[in-house]
Amino acid sequence: MIFFTTETPAWIVAPVVLPLIAGLFCFLFSHRTFSIALIAALLNFLAVCFLTRQLILFGPMHCHMGGWQPPLGITLRTDGPAVLMLLMTAVTGLGITLYARGYFSHRMVTPVRSDRHRQQQRYFWPLWMLLLAGLNGLFLSNDIFNLYVTLEIVGISAASLAALSGKPASLLASFRYLLVSLLGSLTYLLGVVFLYRSCGVLDLDLVQNLAGDGVEVRAALALLSVGLMLKTALVPLHFWLPPAHANALAPISVILSALVVKGSFYLLFRFWFEVFASIVTSSALNFMGTLGAIAILWGAIQAIRQHRLKLMVAYSTISQLGYLFIAFPLARVAGNAQLWSIVIFMALAHAFAKSAMFMAAGSVYLHLGHDRIKDISGVRSSLPITVFAYGIAGVSLMGLPPSGAFIAKWMLLSSSLASAQWWWALVVMSGSLLAMIYVFRVMSRFFVIPAGLPPDTTEPLSPLMEWPSLVLALISLFLGLLAPWPLLILAEGSTSLAQVFPGGMP
Repeated sequence: MIFFTTETPAWIVAPVVLPLIAGLFCFLFSHRTFSIALIAALLNFLAVCFLTRQLILFGPMHCHMGGWQPPLGITLRTDGPAVLMLLMTAVTGLGITLYARGYFSHRMVTPVRSDRHRQQQRYFWPLWMLLLAGLNGLFLSNDIFNLYVTLEIVGISAASLAALSGKPASLLASFRYLLVSLLGSLTYLLGVVFLYRSCGVLDLDLVQNLAGDGVEVRAALALLSVGLMLKTALVPLHFWLPPAHANALAPISVILSALVVKGSFYLLFRFWFEVFASIVTSSALNFMGTLGAIAILWGAIQAIRQHRLKLMVAYSTISQLGYLFIAFPLARVAGNAQLWSIVIFMALAHAFAKSAMFMAAGSVYLHLGHDRIKDISGVRSSLPITVFAYGIAGVSLMGLPPSGAFIAKWMLLSSSLASAQWWWALVVMSGSLLAMIYVFRVMSRFFVIPAGLPPDTTEPLSPLMEWPSLVLALISLFLGLLAPWPLLILAEGSTSLAQVFPGGMP
């Protein structure tokens, strides 16, 4: 029997169980959905902070569910990358919860469609809690089939959330998203079948030890990778992302862009550089880097061409995801710690900055009734906090100091030049320049106040719609200044910090 003390690994289940219970309560008590979701988001944040403390003091932990050891049981584990992804999800999730409250409250003020907006809110909260539980389970799971279950939970919840708008465009986009997600899941599951046939186990640590260089293992890795690339929307498998993100309700766009695509990429990176690192070839790494380079350039060019703000931000997601794959061909040069640092810093910076940007876009849409870029002049005088948050998030996407993206891009440039692979450095710099164009294209319209602009008579936005975006944007901006702490957590291996720093934390 497992007792929950401060040193037991059983606390690992808290980030999964808390939002799962909250989702059930949201279905049962529909008149208290926000209160339930907010309490769950706060408790989830505290639980993740506690797991971070455990990692710092005691090092990585494993929890065998039900007391069953692998290969029969399911194992959950915490290590540096997993805890940082949990922290990213918890902080962003808390901001999303607050923003969604202000967003739905503002929409329900309109008496014409208040019933429709009330129904959207009613289904949003349980689906959001279910998705949060799935994401936390994905980052914690150490069983390759259990990862399939979490991917299904995240995919079905995300597709259902994308359809809440009820508009024909969003319904079509969410249906396409659902089909792509199911196709990715089935491809992943077929890879699990090949892997189980070859190794006879599903625990990732055992698979890493038993997986050889056979045809079945290579086929399994290929199928797993294609399924996860579909869910991550890596070019050319990105076709579902822009319409799904741009036509969803604003809080849902934040969830999809900031969190959902990170889960599948996290698994892909972990498979390639931990579980199956011994069979990954240089040609395969260069292929992934090439797809990432195409995504950076093509996504940025498409973002520049867009006329709608949300669609522009959606295409910038494709571009920013490309930087994560640029790290693949540099794996032979950068050490394992630096490789994780590049990916984690880029993922954290993108999650916080893209959350702020989509929140700002949603606020502009509610304020003006549209998101046409050419017609957003004068918004600065009405929504100064929102415009400021958008600008700060843009600084992070461009990779300017002291943002976390600057740290990641600097390490990408250093690794590419150190290995004489200068073409990756050109792609990184070109992507940053293109990001400046589409960020400043919108900012220039925000700061134009047309002559004879009538006084603003619209309903003022709730502070819950403006301040979460500003806080998340500031986190993305100052992430570079906090770099020693994420790096310290990433350095966690088999040795705890209590052993490294016996006199106390630095």
